[in-house]
Amino acid sequence: MPEEPTQAHRFDLARKARSTSLLEDYVELIADLAAATGEARATDIAKRLGVTHPTAIKAIGRLKAAGLATSRPYRGVFLTDAGLELAKKTKARHRLVVDVLIAIGVPTESAEADGEGIEHHVSEATLRAFARFMRNRA
Repeated sequence: MPEEPTQAHRFDLARKARSTSLLEDYVELIADLAAATGEARATDIAKRLGVTHPTAIKAIGRLKAAGLATSRPYRGVFLTDAGLELAKKTKARHRLVVDVLIAIGVPTESAEADGEGIEHHVSEATLRAFARFMRNRA
């Protein structure tokens, strides 16, 4: 077993990743919807994430409180510059994780599904190693 401070630090990192993963999923989806349709409506967000409309509204409220999104009456949800930056970073992290999984032989559908969870918990050191791995394969 690792020493107590080491183990506590690891669990702390996992808790922080869980708390930010929801926001990251939302900003990534909002960016995708905005790119595809010009805006992201709460109804569409809820459907795509498989949650209820009130759940999506609550999460959107968290995004707004965090300065990641804005909304307008009778319009959709729009990302702020900070929200767009987080969406871009999250999407790149997701793509890298999925690409590595596929490169090691994971079927594409499984890699995409697994990437949704892994992308929120992978460290910067691991991401750098993944990027080196992918560069060396080319």
